[in-house]
Amino acid sequence: MSQSPTSYDAIILGAGAAGMMCAAIAGQRGRKVLLVDHAGRAGKKILISGGGRCNFTNIHTRPECYLSQNPHFAKSALKRYQPSDFIELVDSYKIAWHEKTLGQLFCDYSARQIVELLLSECAKGDVEIGLRCPVRDIAHAHGQFRVAFDDRTAAAAALVIATGGPAIPKMGATGFAYDVARRFRLEVIAPRPALVPLTLAESEKDFGQLTGLAADVVARCGKAAFREAALFTHKGLSGPAILQVSSYWSSGMPVDLDLLPDRPAGWLTTAKRAKPKSSLASALTQVLPARLAQLLAQRVSTQGDPGGVLANVSDTSLKDIERRLSAWRFMPTGTEGFAKAEVTAGGVSTRDLSSQTMQAKEVPGLYFIGEAVDVTGWLGGYNFQWAWASGWACAHDL
Repeated sequence: MSQSPTSYDAIILGAGAAGMMCAAIAGQRGRKVLLVDHAGRAGKKILISGGGRCNFTNIHTRPECYLSQNPHFAKSALKRYQPSDFIELVDSYKIAWHEKTLGQLFCDYSARQIVELLLSECAKGDVEIGLRCPVRDIAHAHGQFRVAFDDRTAAAAALVIATGGPAIPKMGATGFAYDVARRFRLEVIAPRPALVPLTLAESEKDFGQLTGLAADVVARCGKAAFREAALFTHKGLSGPAILQVSSYWSSGMPVDLDLLPDRPAGWLTTAKRAKPKSSLASALTQVLPARLAQLLAQRVSTQGDPGGVLANVSDTSLKDIERRLSAWRFMPTGTEGFAKAEVTAGGVSTRDLSSQTMQAKEVPGLYFIGEAVDVTGWLGGYNFQWAWASGWACAHDL
């Protein structure tokens, strides 16, 4: 690095949600900030989020909605920068938004509005932005970080890593943040796909016939339970309920679906009394999508007579069928990987970072924020809120 570097107060690598938030706040606090990204445009993952409308926060955000080896780590940042704070910022730009379900807030029009908001905030802080700037090298000496890009070198006392994780590699996502962390001897919790579809074994291939069919369920994995839609795919299971529990799933764990969460105990017996000549398949079709009802009736045929009438099925068998339908067990064989994952679980260990500032405890001036850190939110705007909060917390220490 013989080239004379340009000096800044802070260099931020990664022009995504966390990086732009951090740069904007730091710049507006009077810091000279360089924000760089290897991509050709800022906020690429923001633009595709929420079906192109960006689920930019969740009004129900709380620490319990995040996975981390240290469940307390996120509390400080989330308390200091809350959903109401980002909503106020969105409102100041007169961006129309709506609550979809479960506290999820979306732009009425386009995710591009959130990117433009962040870029405008960066402009207010005179942030210098460099795109198409892959990092060639990082050096650290005498309290200064020197970062070499394609055709230039920059130096600063603070280096912020906001490059996310490897989820959605087609958007340019990499494990760059982990490489930097390891170089400075920070621990990295093994990254894994989260909020990701699950795959099923060949023995469950008949559920693949239901591809595209969705049903309202309660999905359970370990102690986690979510009530939302499950979607059957040709590879296995997807949909919001499945994406949620996927973050808690690991190899060998079952996923149970309550396929009829609103049915009271004994409802099949009641149906039998009301229409004894109806078949099990017919009874299930009254409360489930027809194709799913038919398949489930076939699957439980050893417990009764789905092709015949309910009158020929004992009450004990009907209770057993209800039990199976309330906890239909799948044994996923895996996930669809980082290519289909919305976020990455794991990352830079929170043990090595300050929860107040996101600074590495043993490397003054080095910070990690956003998805790069071992903090992973639920589906529905929680990961964006962590990006805003961790970026804000970091920026106030720069």
